[in-house]
Amino acid sequence: MTDIAIHWFRRDLRLEDNSALNAALGEGLPVLPVFFFDREILDKLEPDDRRVPFIHLHLQAIGQRLQAHGSRMWVGYGGVQALWEQSLATWEAAGLRVRTVFVNRDYEPYAQQRDRQMHAFFQARGITMRGFKDHVVLEKEEVVKDDGKPYTVFTPYSRKWRHALTPADWAPRPSEARAHAWISRDRVPEGGRLPALSAMGFQAADLGDFAEPRLDASVVHSYADTRDLPAVAGTTRLSVHLRFGTVSIREALRVGQAQSEKWVTELIWRDFYQCILYHFPHSVDHAFKPAYDAVQWETNEAHFAAWCAGRTGYPLVDAGMRELLATGWMHNRVRMVVASFLCKHLLLDWRWGERFFARHLLDFDLASNVGEWQWAAGTGCDAAPYFRVFNPASQQAKFDPNHAYIRRWVPEWGTPAYPAPIVDHAFARDRALTRYKAALQGAV
Repeated sequence: MTDIAIHWFRRDLRLEDNSALNAALGEGLPVLPVFFFDREILDKLEPDDRRVPFIHLHLQAIGQRLQAHGSRMWVGYGGVQALWEQSLATWEAAGLRVRTVFVNRDYEPYAQQRDRQMHAFFQARGITMRGFKDHVVLEKEEVVKDDGKPYTVFTPYSRKWRHALTPADWAPRPSEARAHAWISRDRVPEGGRLPALSAMGFQAADLGDFAEPRLDASVVHSYADTRDLPAVAGTTRLSVHLRFGTVSIREALRVGQAQSEKWVTELIWRDFYQCILYHFPHSVDHAFKPAYDAVQWETNEAHFAAWCAGRTGYPLVDAGMRELLATGWMHNRVRMVVASFLCKHLLLDWRWGERFFARHLLDFDLASNVGEWQWAAGTGCDAAPYFRVFNPASQQAKFDPNHAYIRRWVPEWGTPAYPAPIVDHAFARDRALTRYKAALQGAV
């Protein structure tokens, strides 16, 4: 029998600057890389979901690089524990005995439950499971109050984050430099090949500019000046790559430190939402501030359908929704406007919008999606009160003054074909404030 180590890829689809992979390759044992398409996740997705083709594309790229190193990846599709049982039996029959499984930590409730289950599974078989920090810069209890409790407001969290940061937190992990430690593909038994998308029930997708990461230092340098202008290529569009780990969070931080303090602040927001999800998993389905669960939401399905289709009569809202449907992405400033519009103008439950985004966003990340929707709804961990209501018209005038973004996505704007507003701004604002106030008074 030959003892081996496993690197289990999850949200870290790259060979370079990878914490758990770096540790695995330094263990002194041949390393077999593994990825499993989890049906517990995939069975909830639609056939045209763009995320599965994205993952598939990057697994192909990793496979090609491993082939150049004389190794290969083991891939499966099914239930995670069943796949591990089958794979361990296949490897053992081929004379390979797993000693350690290396993973990078995931903070979502399902991932936490899965990893607890798998830790017990491995432990019962004499296998060690080792977890590493890689998806975020600072995690869990690394940024907490002096009394050990988690922060629930961003500004003090941000100050503590910056104080806690050390050079080790942004130092690269030289994982790809250890290529000699990969297991030889001649030792890997037959099976475990990357399945076709169609075999898993998914369609190919045109990923456009989002297929490959481009960490452009010049874009980061001007980020503070251009990030709010949806008609300008003023953001890095790296959100999907940070979500799936096709670019290192430490590399993003290193570029930010050299080019833009505002970019670093956005990375802190990302860590903050991951910590909130980890410490307060109830926020996935319930208002972070329980009193806001008493808000009496409307249930107007026609309004929701108009919002989903980009037919509200508010051109900035409609442009954002159409961009989302066409590309799987939406500019962040516009995300705030369309989310506020759903919750405050239409007075529809933020969870409706959060789930719609979860269905369509290529860069969907549960922590950020829930955090930002609760921020827009005024129900989350934000110091601002509930009466912040974005005015779509003033947002349009400020951030798309020449209507370039609107004309790109709503070409019929200004013609009889464009619908009238489905709700009046002044009426909607007053209704939202009244409804929120009533909910809070009832909760006292």
